[in-house]
Amino acid sequence: MDERKSVKLSKNMVKITITVLIVVAIGGIWYFKNSNKIQIVKNDNPSFALHVTDSLDIEKLKSYGIPIMIDFGAESCIPCKQMEPVLKQLNQELRGKAIIKFVDVGQYQKLAQGYPISVIPTQVFLDKEGKPYTPKEPETSKMQIYSSKDTKKHVFTTHEGGMTKEEILAIFKEMGVE
Repeated sequence: MDERKSVKLSKNMVKITITVLIVVAIGGIWYFKNSNKIQIVKNDNPSFALHVTDSLDIEKLKSYGIPIMIDFGAESCIPCKQMEPVLKQLNQELRGKAIIKFVDVGQYQKLAQGYPISVIPTQVFLDKEGKPYTPKEPETSKMQIYSSKDTKKHVFTTHEGGMTKEEILAIFKEMGVE
C-alpha cells in the first residue's frame, strides 16, 4: 500500500514539474518577444524622449515596430506652443504603443533636412512597419501624401498645422493603437 502511494506521489511530482517547465518556457518566449517593448516603457530610454536635440535616428525608431509621429515646429510658433502640452501628455500616455517626437527646427534645422517641411508645425506619420501612414480616406483626411517623382512610391504622409489631442489619437487609432 505504501508502494502505491509512493508511485502516485512520483507521478504527481512529474506532472507538477512538467507543468512548471511549460509555464517557464512560455514566460521565457513571451519575455524574449516583448523585451524590446519592455525597454520602450522604461522612462529612462532616451529613444523615447519627446524632444530631439541631437540626431533623429529614424531607423532605430522604426525598429520598435510601433507607429511614429514626428512634429516639426519651433518655440516661436504659436500653434506649436499650443500643441506642446498635448505632445507631452501623449508622449507619456502612449509610451510603448506609439512614438511621439518633437523637433525644434528653429534650433535644429539640420534635423528637418530630407523631410517635406514648408510650414510649421508639420507632423510626419509612420505606421508600425515604418512605412508612411496611409489614411483610410486620403481625400478627406487633411493629410498630404508625398510620392517619389522617380518611382511614384509613397514616401511621406504629413499634416500641416496644429493638431488637437483627439485628432492625433484618431490617426493612431486608425494605425492600430488602442
